[in-house]
Amino acid sequence: MGSSYISPPGPCPYLPDRISQLHYQLSPGIGADAYMTRLREGWRRFGPVLFRPECPSCRMCQSIRVPVRAFRPNESQRRAWKANDGNVTILVGSPSYSNEKRDLLARFHQHGCHTKGWPAADTPSLDLFIANPFPTEEWCYRLGDRLIAVGYVDALSDGLSAIYFFHDPADAKRSLGTYNVVTMIAAARDRGLPHVYLGYYVEGCRSLEYKGRFRPNETLTMGGRWRSFLP
Repeated sequence: MGSSYISPPGPCPYLPDRISQLHYQLSPGIGADAYMTRLREGWRRFGPVLFRPECPSCRMCQSIRVPVRAFRPNESQRRAWKANDGNVTILVGSPSYSNEKRDLLARFHQHGCHTKGWPAADTPSLDLFIANPFPTEEWCYRLGDRLIAVGYVDALSDGLSAIYFFHDPADAKRSLGTYNVVTMIAAARDRGLPHVYLGYYVEGCRSLEYKGRFRPNETLTMGGRWRSFLP
């Protein structure tokens, strides 16, 4: 286990009226199996840095996963699939840097700042997704020759775990975020994996509560058990 750090309490980036506190662990040598154990316990990661919320008076961040075999898409999810399947090409490879990805990430985050109030100072760097302690997949979504979305995915023994996803705001009508999750569920089914881990569900946060619409789903309780959940 690497070094550990608990951030000082501060304003929550998801729910402005709440106080947030994160527990970080630097784990550059962690392997995929060890991380799978931590993921089941509610941890997430960017590169070698593991984190999970440990807020003093709030438990709104809930780890959420989708049981692959039981998943049934709703009408809007079927529409997203139909609008993109056969038109969008997905190339799965190892994470790499390019100006095309950098510019797409910048446009995506700028749009989030203008429409959802994301802090401008929190623009992520591609470096967060390229340097990983174990092999990670990069999913590039192309419409013709144009890069329209990129997703980073951990392929683990218990399922696929979504690390981060960004897309071109100009293609909002394609519902690429929804298409990405449905595609991950389909890929997990093809690979014989039981779950897709979507990170944290936060009721009241526009950027995160959409995850609850992929049903049925399960959330991690404070007691460390996964239970059925329908928001």
